Amino acid sequence: MGNCCAQICIYVTSMPLKFLDIWQWVVKGAIDVDIGANPSAEGGEDEGVDDSAIKVVDIVDTFRLQEQPAFDKKQFVTYMKRYIKLLTPKLDEEGQELFKKHIEGATKFLLSKLKDLQFFVGESMHDDGSVVFAYYKDGATDPTFLYFAFGLKEIKC
Repeated sequence: MGNCCAQICIYVTSMPLKFLDIWQWVVKGAIDVDIGANPSAEGGEDEGVDDSAIKVVDIVDTFRLQEQPAFDKKQFVTYMKRYIKLLTPKLDEEGQELFKKHIEGATKFLLSKLKDLQFFVGESMHDDGSVVFAYYKDGATDPTFLYFAFGLKEIKC
């Protein structure tokens, strides 16, 4: 999947993916330990993980997502209005109808979780692209990532 509003690499074919309510993709992230090497691939032994090892979220690390400052309600609504304005003309007629039908519910859902969300953009940090949203469900240790499905286009690899 690639973002049709800006250059953001989101290739999630190797990760558990759930299509939810037509409007969003949900991907569960995982906390990994980045030790900078793969001892088993280098012929060495895996000596365990050092307490000083850096813990990273796999999706953030793999796709080089850049965390952004949190939105307040006014900023979020402004962003959504701009995103809708930019995305709608890029959709076919059927996509526009579905998008218009579901974007209000999606926006309300995200507004209800606004204080719990983390916001990410692609490595290019284009300001006209889709934001990737992440939050921790019910005390989970691994984050759940939300993508607007209408803002993605499938790319065969």
